[in-house]
Amino acid sequence: MRRDSLFFHADFRRLWAGDTASQVGAFAGHTVIPLLAATVLAATPFQMGLLTAAETIAFLIIGLPAGVWVDRMRRRVLMLRADFVRAALLFTVPLAWWAGVLSLTQLIVVATLVGVATVFFDVAYQSYLPSLVGREHLLEGNAKLQASQSVAFLTGPGIGGGLVQLAGAANAVLMTGVGFLTSALCLLRIRTVEEVPEQHEEAKLLPQIAEGLRFVFKDPALRSIVACTGTCNLFNGAFTAVQILFLNRTLGLPPAAVGIVLAIGGVGGIVGAVFAGRITARLGQARSIWLVPLLTWPLQLLIPLAEPGWMVALIPGALLFTGFGIIIYNVAQVSYRQAVCPDRLLGRMNASVRFIVWGMLPLGGLLGGALGETIGIRATVWFAIIGESAAVLWVVFSPIRKLRDLPKEPIAVG
Repeated sequence: MRRDSLFFHADFRRLWAGDTASQVGAFAGHTVIPLLAATVLAATPFQMGLLTAAETIAFLIIGLPAGVWVDRMRRRVLMLRADFVRAALLFTVPLAWWAGVLSLTQLIVVATLVGVATVFFDVAYQSYLPSLVGREHLLEGNAKLQASQSVAFLTGPGIGGGLVQLAGAANAVLMTGVGFLTSALCLLRIRTVEEVPEQHEEAKLLPQIAEGLRFVFKDPALRSIVACTGTCNLFNGAFTAVQILFLNRTLGLPPAAVGIVLAIGGVGGIVGAVFAGRITARLGQARSIWLVPLLTWPLQLLIPLAEPGWMVALIPGALLFTGFGIIIYNVAQVSYRQAVCPDRLLGRMNASVRFIVWGMLPLGGLLGGALGETIGIRATVWFAIIGESAAVLWVVFSPIRKLRDLPKEPIAVG
């Protein structure tokens, strides 16, 4: 291993560990809280849709201005505050349950406020990295952080399901909060002194936001990536709204089995993270954006075919390959975005992309909850999985398909 690798950068390792703990806590919470609602509070499909939307609605409401606000603040301090706020909010859930006053309204409020803190944390850590490791290590650092986030996205639900089975749903929320405290402890140990950002009184919020959005929509290849990811997230939000109900009520799986099914899917993500570098080098970085998803995402169509009994095995098998494909796609498309974006626009570009693609999740959650009430849970799963699988067509029929590797220079901005 090269001595100039970020593996030997002590403060980066602390940021990496803290971000990993934070991401795992966030995504585990996305399973623990819905399981609590479904098993303890007997939530309906529409109520589950509301809860799913609450977890990510902050990306849609404050995703764009958050990028500008983060650029005006010290990022590590902001990340620490976000971790402490999320932990405190989650601790109120088991306290209310122990007191016998826990309600679905409280869960929705907690999920919404935790989502707000998560928006600031996620935008801040991406903006903090250049000042911590320098521009020459930016791509390596982002690749490692993105791999951690992607693995957390896929393994967090399995961890959450296991915690619910071992400790009970309310106590599992408490443990999720401990994950955010662990993140804060890692960040507190960073020794690099962060400079106070320059304040530009004349800089207006809306023009800065508009510049980031214009850059995202100007490039056809970047537009296709955003459309693909946004479409996938819209239908994934619909699937997530009924996923727990499908596994727990339709297929009759207990929380532990739900966790195992989702954890097996996460294994595919881990394998993808380990081999992402080799695969993109062999196929080409641009090809990995469309070819790998084209070969793996349609396997999700096995999920709604599952029935109680041995056919439940179709779900982890499908998630295993799909998770692998999602990780390869994420690493490749994030690298593309970084390669074509000028340094001065990286923060606003990332905030603009997150606003669009993560903003689709709450809309999908509401859609999935409404469909679950009207056409049934299994029919909603079919609808969501078909939409997710078809999302890859955005990049298949885009300029990216004509490339093998990433551009060497950023796109010129007039």
